[in-house]
Amino acid sequence: MQNHLGVQIMVEMYGCDESVLDNPDFIEKTMVTAAEKAKATVVQQFFHQFSPYGVSGTVVIAESHINIHTWPEHHYAAVDIFTCGEDLQAEAAIDFLKESFKAKKVKLSRHLRGDRSELIDGDV
Repeated sequence: MQNHLGVQIMVEMYGCDESVLDNPDFIEKTMVTAAEKAKATVVQQFFHQFSPYGVSGTVVIAESHINIHTWPEHHYAAVDIFTCGEDLQAEAAIDFLKESFKAKKVKLSRHLRGDRSELIDGDV
């Protein structure tokens, strides 16, 4: 990641337990614990339950953030993990989330962000 400012890992979780995906308290506790398992420094969190169902939330970490959006009716959760450092143990968070949401299938994609060769020194 030396040539980039950060990495974003997009996690797609299929076949999740519908009841946990629509429980904002469970989602918040699980996401904070996932951040801790990744050895992240939790700064703040915010979660919102939608009507008729679904939860979205963000755990702001000193290393950047971890987001979630759930579609209980489709047994699906989308998680984004963004980090500006190289110490975050994202795999530990992903394994914990997969187990907690009882996901039957997980797909990952990684994207490097902030190509240093494109940056202009002094840009504000």
